[in-house]
Formats: sequence, structure tokens, C-alpha cells
Amino acid sequence: VQLVESGGGTVQPGGSLRLSCLAAVVTWPCNMYDMSWYRQVPGKERELVARLNSTGGVLTYADSVKDRFTMSRDVGKQTVYLQMNNLKSEDTAVYFCNAQRILSYWGQGTQVTVSS
Repeated sequence: VQLVESGGGTVQPGGSLRLSCLAAVVTWPCNMYDMSWYRQVPGKERELVARLNSTGGVLTYADSVKDRFTMSRDVGKQTVYLQMNNLKSEDTAVYFCNAQRILSYWGQGTQVTVSS
């Protein structure tokens, strides 16, 4: 499985960004994987931001991003998205896409910087 993230950048507090994760090389359609977004800042562990389960499409969000971030999936495009609104400085991190079905696969990450 090859995952390619895009959409990161620098934005002011209160702004928005949409991250994309293209499952470029997959064995099954992306809705047969548990798809997740994680983020990591230097010196800290990678933390789960949002997850979309393959079974029933259940969405889970970290408390810190609830009501601000929305994860979605376009099976036809083999892509998952993370719409991030009302961004805060503490959202600054490298964001990683993850796909899991038996094994776990990671993208290369995309930097999100929230700064005035």
C-alpha cells in the first residue's frame, strides 16, 4: 500500500486547511481499510486525530479536534480527507495518513503550521 498525503501548509489561527491522502497502490478499495489521520510534534508521540473504520464507517475524533475537524472518504478516488477548520497554534504538527488491514501502512507526512 502506498499512501500520499498533500494539502499541508502554513495558515493563521482561525484558518482552514484540507489534507488529502491518496491510496495510490492498494490491494483492496480504501473503504476496506481502517483509515486514520495521526499527527506528531518533535519530542512527542504520534497521536490519533481521526479514524474512519472500514466496518460501518464509524468515525472517531480526538477530543482536541472535535467540532473543528472532519474526516471523509471518496472511495472512487481512493482518497481520504481531513478538513480542518478554526485551526489553533497547538494543531501545528506533521500529519500522517495511516491505513490498516492486517498490516499497518503510513504515508510520508505533511507539515501543518498554524502561526500568526
